[in-house]
Amino acid sequence: MSGVRHPAIEGLARLENYAADYRQRRDPIAAERTVWQAHIFRHLVHLLPGETILEIGSGDGEFTRALVAMTRGRNPLLAVTATNRPSDIPNVEWLTIDSLPGPIGDRRFQYVVGQNVLDRDTVSYLLGHVFALLEDGGRVILIESNPWNPMVVARRGLRRLVRRPNAQSPLSRIQLYELLSEIGFIRVSARFTDFVYRPLVPTPRMAWVMRNTSVLLENMPGIRGLAGRIVLHAQRPPRDLARPVVSLCEHDVLRHAVSFVIPCHNEEMNIPALVDGLRGHYGDYVHEIVLVNDNSTDGTGLLIDRLAAEDKRIVPVHRSPPNGVGRALRDGYAAATGAWVLSMDCDFQHLLPEMEDMFDAAADGADVVLGSRFSRRSVLINYPFGKILANRSFHILANLAVRLGGLRDVTNNLRLMRGELAHRLVVDEPWFAANAEIGLQLALLGSTVREVPISWINRTFDMGQSSFKVIRSGPGYARVLWRFAKATHFGKDRQAVAPNPGGVAEPPATGH
Repeated sequence: MSGVRHPAIEGLARLENYAADYRQRRDPIAAERTVWQAHIFRHLVHLLPGETILEIGSGDGEFTRALVAMTRGRNPLLAVTATNRPSDIPNVEWLTIDSLPGPIGDRRFQYVVGQNVLDRDTVSYLLGHVFALLEDGGRVILIESNPWNPMVVARRGLRRLVRRPNAQSPLSRIQLYELLSEIGFIRVSARFTDFVYRPLVPTPRMAWVMRNTSVLLENMPGIRGLAGRIVLHAQRPPRDLARPVVSLCEHDVLRHAVSFVIPCHNEEMNIPALVDGLRGHYGDYVHEIVLVNDNSTDGTGLLIDRLAAEDKRIVPVHRSPPNGVGRALRDGYAAATGAWVLSMDCDFQHLLPEMEDMFDAAADGADVVLGSRFSRRSVLINYPFGKILANRSFHILANLAVRLGGLRDVTNNLRLMRGELAHRLVVDEPWFAANAEIGLQLALLGSTVREVPISWINRTFDMGQSSFKVIRSGPGYARVLWRFAKATHFGKDRQAVAPNPGGVAEPPATGH
């Protein structure tokens, strides 16, 4: 420490002390909340081992501990604080500062993360130095109390009226965005999150109820502005940089054992990035990558054949009409020969780092691992509200009708299962309801099923558009739920899985 303290660092110290006091005295689920926030960071950037992190305003170190646990200690982490709290947290470099950049002026980081560090006294100073400390293409993620919540704005105004100080004095959204733009940041956004706060949650018991509801409210137009926090994201240019190829294969039992089954309908722009990512991150696990061309009208078929000619692990399956994601999954499962089968969509390339958790669960003894968009540690960004409402309604009814045992997302096409289970599945539904049909069968077959949190970020313009439509797909989901409810006598016999007796499985049309 230099001994000459910058006024903005004094402001940062005040914010750190306030946050620590709030956690200790007023937040009944503080420990769990810091874990949620660490996973928000991880899921938002799709963190890879070895990527460098600077935590700013680390204060009492509670968020730092959550970051270390979340990263498994595999990411170099520098925790910077203004409150002179030495820390014994392993795998963390700890630094108390009087000014920025101080002794780290010659270092650069891929990510800067922090929580509750911005107000008028600190924002320009901190964000200017954050920009300088980021590598090209680096990103900053700040999780802040929602300064634009109407209730907070009213309370802040009342405190000013009675001449009582406010803990924070934030900028307006326009002021904050303009400042970030002037500094040079791109891809600036603020997303609302977390409805688990007082007075909405008067007791810790109510926190769990509200947490289940929070994901719905966070994506509800007109309501999400009442969230307790915002997640501020900004990036130093350039927009797109190649990320490092890091192997995430740690389990010998899965080596060369996994068949990746991927239905593809007009996915020419997504397939190369997905295949490269699978080979880069999970190459040692790949037994084969089954690419099912579901009657595409673009260059998908030719691209799959070219990839197959270059890599014998690529297995092309070219379907004849009629098309349908359910039919494509059925034929893909039939073509898979690995000891394990993982099915996924073509636009899941950004989720590849998070799939490591699914393989961990399989190596730990699970027979089926479901990637859950609706676990308490999942992150949903720009998720269509109608789809959330339909999904949550389906799962409420499914838990009542067939007793899913608390599973929260059986309809997502991101699932890892033992190969013999994949070949036992009967897929009658031709379209998206097949995901519910498959998920319910796996949940009711008596196998060990685990869910792991994954994120969901809406497709960008360069990824094409999903063909899923709630109204069009709804009858299929209702049909599946009714069939399984009757087959299990409304949950009394959970293992009595009965496929549609009228369904006849068509033979797969393979290209190998």
